[in-house]
Amino acid sequence: MDDRKLYTTILGLKEPWYVEGVEIGQGEVRVRLDRRGGGRLECPECSRVVPGYDRAPERRWRHLDTCQYRTVLTARIPRVECPEHGVRQIRVPWAEDRSRFTAMFEAFAIRLLQETTALGLARLMGLSWDEAEGILERAVRRGLDRRTDEPVRILGIDETSYQKRHEYVTVVSDLERERVLWVGDARKKETLAAYFAELGPVQLAGIEEVVMDMWEPYIRATLAAVPDGESKIVIDRYHVAHLLVDGVDRVRRHEHAQLRSRGDERLKGTRYMWIKGPMKRGADDVLRIAELSRSGLRVGRAWALKEAASDLWTYRSRAWALKYFKRWYYWATHSRLTPMIRVAKTMKRYLPWILNYLRSRSTNALAEAINSKIQEVKYRARGYRNRANFRRAILFHCGGLDLYPH
Repeated sequence: MDDRKLYTTILGLKEPWYVEGVEIGQGEVRVRLDRRGGGRLECPECSRVVPGYDRAPERRWRHLDTCQYRTVLTARIPRVECPEHGVRQIRVPWAEDRSRFTAMFEAFAIRLLQETTALGLARLMGLSWDEAEGILERAVRRGLDRRTDEPVRILGIDETSYQKRHEYVTVVSDLERERVLWVGDARKKETLAAYFAELGPVQLAGIEEVVMDMWEPYIRATLAAVPDGESKIVIDRYHVAHLLVDGVDRVRRHEHAQLRSRGDERLKGTRYMWIKGPMKRGADDVLRIAELSRSGLRVGRAWALKEAASDLWTYRSRAWALKYFKRWYYWATHSRLTPMIRVAKTMKRYLPWILNYLRSRSTNALAEAINSKIQEVKYRARGYRNRANFRRAILFHCGGLDLYPH
């Protein structure tokens, strides 16, 4: 098999395209491609058969290396004259429009990008950082263009840190298909409102649940945009649990400081014992908690309030859950434990959306898992200075997109 037939086979070329010649020199294989005349020419915009116009100046596309040789395809692409779109270059089968790389090269680069960063790809493949980032950007744009506008039943709304100093981005996820749908700057009402503004009436009406934490701007944006949003907001139960744990820990820290000032070290090293869940609590922890609680420590009462609050999630009936919460709320607000009183009042403020969990049983656990993956992506890149690059990286790695060129 001669070199022209070899590269025709490797590139999968079909008539009227063919390999005109192959040259090797200076560590590079140059494969010249051409198109035989006489075939139909189509406008790349509307696919209408149109007359030829001329040939464009020679273009180059980086292809996968041949052994240790860098491989480049060259061709002068025919141009056509469309009565509607004017003079245009026809499409070529080995690369997408306006790309300087073949589809095979981009597909391989995308696979590498899933394991490394744009800088890592640039070093591995001998590219500039801009070229590597361009491949990632085109992949994300390609994936977003291929997404359909089907309704999403369960949305997860979460924020993730972009940089230090409380810099955040808002991440909207599809909790059923386990994918990120949208990323916006900051975590304001206007941020989430911008996402809802992109949805059509059918998509908005198709939203059945919006799972989030107790962040007022997200709640206001959802109430303003989603039909019957009051019944669709679900406050994440794990966020409520975190609130209760934080209340117990504040009581412990304050009491521990008071006891240490008198030389009493009973609470030293007990932090994790009080905040563990039942499944992680060992027999020694149970005995120690019982012993300290019997001694009349305030943290024991705070812990009991936390444990009792977890029973709220066991109810199926909203009415019975509301009745239980009222009893628990009276106990918490009369406990003389300021952190737990504050927690109880916060829960009461968001109670209708907390109780919506009893109907849906949906949580933001998947969104938190996505958040962990996002932080891993950020760590791998040693942070992002550019918000647009950070958003693209999130969609690339967590968007469930069809990234590859066809």
